[in-house]
Amino acid sequence: MMSAGNSGTSRRDRATGRARGRSRAAPGEAASGSGGTKPVLLSGGNPQIPKGDGDAPVQSYIEAMPGWKRDIGRCLDDLVVRTVPGVRKAVRWNSPWYGVEGQGWFASCHVFTRYVKVTFLAGRLLDPLPPGSGKDPDARWVDIYEGEFDEEQMAAWFRQAAALPGWDGF
Repeated sequence: MMSAGNSGTSRRDRATGRARGRSRAAPGEAASGSGGTKPVLLSGGNPQIPKGDGDAPVQSYIEAMPGWKRDIGRCLDDLVVRTVPGVRKAVRWNSPWYGVEGQGWFASCHVFTRYVKVTFLAGRLLDPLPPGSGKDPDARWVDIYEGEFDEEQMAAWFRQAAALPGWDGF
């Protein structure tokens, strides 16, 4: 919407000097963020959510998860809140992160085409070990496929992981 006298150039934010009012989404894609538009789903269906701290960006991520994965996201988030009193939440790199104040971040999750991956940053110290491993010798993960969510095991891993020193990378 242009006001009278506007020559068609975008207005600038007084605080930052940046242009306002233009979406960076490609044609045919919804811009992420507020205003009722849906976040863009990246390859594999992972929601593109701006980084942020607290529950709100995590809930935005969960609500943007496609199909059955949204239910897994809700279950995971609820389980962490019930299992880890005072849990900290954030979204970084288009993934929700969970941590404990003064101890760092202990877990994150990410959507892929056929599963939701939950990574435990000090997973090598969990009992039993989560099945996935890679380049980082400390991290372990579990891939949750449709119909395969084991709430009891996940709660045990969240409790154990939250009690360990976490990652303080951001």
